[in-house]
Amino acid sequence: MTPSDSSPSRAAAASPPIVWNDPARGAAFAQWLAATSASFQLDPATLRLASADASFRRYLRIDQGAGSCIIMDAPPALEDCAPFVKVAELMAQAGLNAPRVLAWDAAQGFMLLTDLGAHTMMQVIQQQGQGALELTPQAGQTVHQLYMDAVDVLIRWQLSSRPDVLPAYDDGLLSRELALFPDWYIARHRGIAVDAGLQQKLDGFFAQIKDSNLHSLGGARVFVHRDFMPRNLMACATSDPANSKGANNPAAGPPQGGATPSGGSAVSVATSVRANSPVAGPPQGGAAPPGGSAVREATSVGANSLGVLDFQDAVYGPITYDIASLMRDAFLSWDEEFVLDITIRYWQKARKAGLPVGDDFGEFYRAVEWMGLQRHLKILGIFARLTLRDGKPQYLADTPRFIKYARSTASRYRQLGPLMVLLDEIEGNETRVGYTF
Repeated sequence: MTPSDSSPSRAAAASPPIVWNDPARGAAFAQWLAATSASFQLDPATLRLASADASFRRYLRIDQGAGSCIIMDAPPALEDCAPFVKVAELMAQAGLNAPRVLAWDAAQGFMLLTDLGAHTMMQVIQQQGQGALELTPQAGQTVHQLYMDAVDVLIRWQLSSRPDVLPAYDDGLLSRELALFPDWYIARHRGIAVDAGLQQKLDGFFAQIKDSNLHSLGGARVFVHRDFMPRNLMACATSDPANSKGANNPAAGPPQGGATPSGGSAVSVATSVRANSPVAGPPQGGAAPPGGSAVREATSVGANSLGVLDFQDAVYGPITYDIASLMRDAFLSWDEEFVLDITIRYWQKARKAGLPVGDDFGEFYRAVEWMGLQRHLKILGIFARLTLRDGKPQYLADTPRFIKYARSTASRYRQLGPLMVLLDEIEGNETRVGYTF
């Protein structure tokens, strides 16, 4: 979900009427809304569009006294809302600021949710200026703090993890996601035939990527949001009291500021932070601990924390996935120094909290990059599919960002050199080689 400019206080007269392509669904909604409005003191005259997303869901906003609520419209034949409800409850149990489900008609796909506001972390960043060269020192501090707030939210989510609760992010799911790249991006978008030779090359690359994803850091597993990025985080002024646990928790880790680490290449920074770091932690294992005091020491999630959206596809999988998603964003890019700065601080805080991120940052960062590579290739396929199958061409405009991400990672690891060459061939670019590892 990505909120539009419709603020909670915008008058209904300023918004166009809600359009229903299926009159029968529109009539069913009107009946549901009448009953729900009576139960929750909603004002049907204020109903307006809040947002739509890459799925078949859309979100409406409606006033409730001095505040507002969100209504999810998700046709049950196209969208299964049960995972959303389940993960929302898991996030509430973890003390995260996520929408609470107030009412749900599962048969018809209508849901009433608490409203986390109209401004995403992404929108706040855009107001500050996106590129490092554009940010004033004050704006840089604002953006840096937002990312550290996101890190705290992520750690709290991961510390709540336990096996056999969410679907496994296993070899089968990784394979299905990677297959989107040749099926949709290469074959359908680029018009390149994926013959037996090309498929054999891709299978070899995919096997390496999956092996790293599944076995790095001892195969550490946690709850994975799968789209943990500024567009899905809300810059909330307040949160629901039911989700405000830990409001007074002190933040731990190094002092936070707006500056990134000084000097050196990505390699020298990435490999210089090890087990003798000032921030130490307990021995690392393959499963996330239950939390407790470690959560309070390592995070500062509270009443003013970032809200979390679009979590219905959450799984139990590699601990590196969500930090890779946060720092290699689908819709904005940062320079390597900033990416390293936030990733190092996440690793330090995660270690202190007892999460299984290992004792060597260089090893951890390699695992993050290889996890990110899987995500980049998957998203290239998804964005091509959204354009060609679902008629949403706006997503394809961001594919050059992911080609750049994927190529950048492939260029740093010798065993991925042939993948870098292949990406250049697909894009019609000349290959320039310069490996790091």
